[in-house]
Amino acid sequence: MFSHIMVGSNDLDASRKFYDATLGALGARAGSENNGRIVYMHGGGLFLVTKPIDGEPACHANGGTIGFAAASPEQADAWHAAGVANGGTAIEADPGVREGPFGKLYLAYLRDPAGNKVCAMHRIPA
Repeated sequence: MFSHIMVGSNDLDASRKFYDATLGALGARAGSENNGRIVYMHGGGLFLVTKPIDGEPACHANGGTIGFAAASPEQADAWHAAGVANGGTAIEADPGVREGPFGKLYLAYLRDPAGNKVCAMHRIPA
């Protein structure tokens, strides 16, 4: 359904440190530079970080969340720990299992250095 996800940042160095660590915990390689953007490719997905093209300050999407697939609860925990250690902020409840209409999910939430809400999610088999 998605071709890519891009978020804005006012500090690309802080964002690179955070996303190299968190996405690295999920198995992605460090981001590469392309036309002033940081590009991550992993598992068929494309994730980019950029300063806004219009020159205005970047801001986070209030109510928005970007979810990254984790292969296990342990990988989601590693993602969360890497994020906190590299400029992210833990938010919401501690990482753990939550039940909803889609079954049991293991979720870990962070805010990146630019304020974007991100999540690592592992679907627990029924």
